[in-house]
Amino acid sequence: MKLSKGANAPVPTSLLAVVVSWRSEHVVDAHALLLTESGAVRSDRDLVFFNAPRHVSQAVTIDQEPAPGTARLSVSLPRTESEVARIVVSGSLDDGTFNEVGDLAVTVFDARGPVARFDIEDPDAVDAMMFGEFYRRDEQWRFRAIGQGWTTGLAGMVTEFGVTVDDSDGQAGSKRESNPFASPGRTDSYPAARWTDPPSPGVPTVARAQHTRSPEAASDRVPTGVSAASGTDPATADDPRASTDTPRDPVPPTHAATRPHPYHRAVDLTRRSTERLPAAPPPPPYPERADWHRDPQDGARMRWWDGTQWSTATHPRRPVDARHCTRCGNPLRRKLFGGHSGCDRCAAEIEEFLTHWGTRARRTLTASGPSGPEWSQLWATLRYQRIDENIGRTMLRDPGLGYVERLATFAFADGEIAQPELDAFEAAVDELRLTGPLIEDLRRRMHRGRVLSRMREGELPVVRTPGLHLDPEERVHLDLPATHVRHLARGPKVTTGRLIASNKKLRFVGAGAGTEMPWNRVVSVHVEHDSVIIAATSARGGAIFDVADPDYVAAALEGALRVAKRLVLTPGQRDSRSIPQEVKAEVWQRDGGRCVECGSGHYLEFDHVIPLSRGGATSASNLQILCRSCNRTKGARI
Repeated sequence: MKLSKGANAPVPTSLLAVVVSWRSEHVVDAHALLLTESGAVRSDRDLVFFNAPRHVSQAVTIDQEPAPGTARLSVSLPRTESEVARIVVSGSLDDGTFNEVGDLAVTVFDARGPVARFDIEDPDAVDAMMFGEFYRRDEQWRFRAIGQGWTTGLAGMVTEFGVTVDDSDGQAGSKRESNPFASPGRTDSYPAARWTDPPSPGVPTVARAQHTRSPEAASDRVPTGVSAASGTDPATADDPRASTDTPRDPVPPTHAATRPHPYHRAVDLTRRSTERLPAAPPPPPYPERADWHRDPQDGARMRWWDGTQWSTATHPRRPVDARHCTRCGNPLRRKLFGGHSGCDRCAAEIEEFLTHWGTRARRTLTASGPSGPEWSQLWATLRYQRIDENIGRTMLRDPGLGYVERLATFAFADGEIAQPELDAFEAAVDELRLTGPLIEDLRRRMHRGRVLSRMREGELPVVRTPGLHLDPEERVHLDLPATHVRHLARGPKVTTGRLIASNKKLRFVGAGAGTEMPWNRVVSVHVEHDSVIIAATSARGGAIFDVADPDYVAAALEGALRVAKRLVLTPGQRDSRSIPQEVKAEVWQRDGGRCVECGSGHYLEFDHVIPLSRGGATSASNLQILCRSCNRTKGARI
C-alpha cells in the first residue's frame, strides 16, 4: 500500500524489514526509538542507532552492511515488550540536508513482500527526520507515514523523546565532520521542549509544561484537535483517507526533556570510528590464484597476491628480452656462435629448489591427487620463486602418467565407469597437462566404458528397423550382424544372420532359420572368448553369438534385460560385483602397481584369481593386478 504523509495502514505482527532508499551520493543513517504510552523512552537504551545497533529485547536491529543507497532495520513486533506503544523510525545525515536527497522513500516488508511504502516528496532542509512509526491500535500494529524534520539534527530530535545526550564537549552544536547535529530549530510548528524541574506528584505533566512556558508556545505545542498523549486525532487515527487530508504529526511530550540525573551516563552520539582507512587496491583478475601481478600502487614493481589479499612482497619488473634473465634481470652472456647462454645463478637456485619441490609434489600427487588446497599451495610456491610451471609439469610427467593409469585401473575394476570417475580422470589429465598416445588410448577406453555403463543402467539407443514387424509399443535397441553358434554332437553349427534386441524379446534372424527368446526366459548375459553367452531358464534355451564388438552387444543386452525385469540400479547404487575402494588400494599397494606376471605398468586390470563365475570372492586375497595381455591369456582359468 502506498501511503501519503499522515496516512496509516495495518501491518502484520511478524518480523518486518524497514528499508530506507534514496538516489544520491548522500549516506542516510537509520535509527529507531522505542516509546511508551507517554511518548518517551524508558531509558537511553531505547535508542537504537549506529553506536548501539541492536535493542536489548532484539525488537529492533540495524543492518550494519546494507546495500548501497539503502539503510535497513529489522523490526520484530512479536518481540516488542508490552510497555512499548510506538516504534519511531528516523534518519539523519552527516553531510547535507534531506532536500538534497533524491527519491527518498521508506518501505516496510514482511516475508511475502512490501506491505507499505511512503515516498517522502519535497522534504525540508533538515539533517534529521522522523520517517514514520509503528504504533498499537485495537490490539493490532499499524504504520503511520510522518516525514517530520529537525534542523537540530539527531541530538535535537532524540532529546525531545527523553534521551539524554552527552554534550560535554559541545558536540551537539559543532560543525565537525564526525557530528551531524549543529543546526538549531525544528521544521514543524511545535517548538522544542525546555528543561523543567522534575515532575511533582499529583500535577499533570502537560499542565506543568505549559505553566513554565509562554501562552503562545503552549498553544503552538498542542494544536487544536490533536491529542497530546498520542499525537493524533482520536476520531481519524484509523482512517487513512482522513489522515491523508489533514496530516497530524505526532507531538513529543513536554516532560521528555527533563533534567538528567547527576549520576546518569548520557548517550554519546559521536561516531566511534570516523577515520576512513585508505581504500585497499582492487584484486587482480582471477583472484583465487596466487601469483605475481603488477603492483597497483607502483607500476614499476611486481607484487605478490596470495589468493586472498595483497602481500608486502615485491620485486622490480624485469625487462622481457633475450639479453636479460627473465627471473633476476641480470644480463646474459653472448655465445660465440650467436644467441645468449642461460643464467647460471638462477639455474643453480632453480635446481636446488626443484629437488625438494619434486619430492613434495610426488607425495601430494600420490596422497590426494592433483586437486585441493595442498596441490594449489604447491604450485603457488613455484610461482613465488618465479619458476616456469612447465618445468614442474615436466618433472611430474612420469608420476602423472602413473596416477591417471591408477585412476583408470580402479575405475575398470568392477566393470562400471561412473560419471564422477570419468570426470576425475579428465580433470587429472587437464591439470597435469598430459598428452600422447597412451593418454589418448586411456581417454578412449574411459569414454567407451562410460557409454557401456550407461547402457547397462538402462540408457539404451533406439534404432529403426523398417522391414521388421514389431509388436505394439515394442522398441528395437540393437540390430547388427551376428553368427549363431550351436554345439551339436557332430560339431559346432554356425548360422549367419542378424541379432535384434528389443524391449520385449531377443530375436535372431538367419538364412532359413530363426529364433525368438522373451526376456523372462533369459537369466544372464556375459562375454567369454569374444562371444556373447546368453543363459536361459532351460538347458537348451540358451544361445551363443559371435559378433564384432561383444562388449557393446553384451552391454546392450544386459541393459535391455534389466529394464525388462525392472532390475535397473538406482542412481548411486553399485553392482554387487563392485570392488570396494579400500580393497583396490590394498591390492594396488601390495602388487606395487604393476602386473604380477610380466611387471608391466601400463593397461593394468584387477583380476579375480578364482573367477566370480566359479565362486571366487571379491577380497584382497583373491585379487591380483594383471596387464591386459596377461589377463586375456589367463581367461577364466584358475
